[in-house]
Amino acid sequence: MSLRKPKSHARNQALLRYRKHRNRNLLAQPGPHAFVLVLDHLKAGFNVPKIFRSAEAFGGTEIHLINIGPFDPAPAKGSFRRVPARFFDDFEASHRHLKARAYQLFTLQAGAGEPLITARFPPRSAFVFGHEERGLSFDPASYPDIRGLSIPQFGLVESLNVSVAASIVMYEYVRRFGADPGLENPSRRPK
Repeated sequence: MSLRKPKSHARNQALLRYRKHRNRNLLAQPGPHAFVLVLDHLKAGFNVPKIFRSAEAFGGTEIHLINIGPFDPAPAKGSFRRVPARFFDDFEASHRHLKARAYQLFTLQAGAGEPLITARFPPRSAFVFGHEERGLSFDPASYPDIRGLSIPQFGLVESLNVSVAASIVMYEYVRRFGADPGLENPSRRPK
């Protein structure tokens, strides 16, 4: 007799963890930095929770999840409970929400846009990451206000893993703005 539980049991446990953490996410507070990540139709597997983990480490304000289903929050090591998540059915709703809050949006695509290391971006920046295989769910030409960024690469690979790319962008943001306490997220200041 096998001691291993069926895969359906593991999926059910992951779904229970997701629901529990999503309920706790309602109490999550923004980090000290004003940047936002927008995850546009990413696969719900390991990358999404790993991005939450990095966003907590780098002090992000929130993460927008666009049409992303339940995922196992275990790889986030608790960060899905601590980094605010906003759920949207489509990119347009996230875009409107961010523009109303005076955010400048940037798409990240391999080989497209200004290099991250030379680009200028304001403290209120939102970085959009598309699906690992299909890319963005929208036509960037339909949003002329969104600027393109790329991470310089020198090898033969076509792109970086999305959680790695997100971590590089967050590091670059914090490298530029993290040392200046005047640029901390205003929602974290005592009232």
